[in-house]
Amino acid sequence: MSKVRVRFAPSPTGGLHLGGVRTVLYNYLFAKKHGGDFIVRIEDTDQTRFVPGAEQYIFDCLDWCGLTPDESPLHGGDYGPYRQSERKEQGIYQQYANQLIKKDMHITLLIHPKNWKKCVANIKAIKTHRRSTIILCG
Repeated sequence: MSKVRVRFAPSPTGGLHLGGVRTVLYNYLFAKKHGGDFIVRIEDTDQTRFVPGAEQYIFDCLDWCGLTPDESPLHGGDYGPYRQSERKEQGIYQQYANQLIKKDMHITLLIHPKNWKKCVANIKAIKTHRRSTIILCG
């Protein structure tokens, strides 16, 4: 059986709230009970909502609770990087995205980001071609 690895992926958009601490506690206890690792990977891809200092605050809260990650941006580890934006920059996911596109197993959204909410409410057509999907909004 492989080693248990659990992950907590907070977004550095503000403070760590009680629900996040509860999730960390459950993940941490599960990992430790099964001899596994507790990993923190920062979900920082939404740079428009990024709050300076929020990442450090999250780690300060975890430290205060006594919930030290086995792997994280601060603690290192064998499966880094531990910031989602750095994983994107390194192209870790690009090969898998390309495989899905090549196999026509992807979804193409023809939506300008500014129109996302309005568009979802007014979907005009969903076309399926082989295994890929195109969503057209008006």
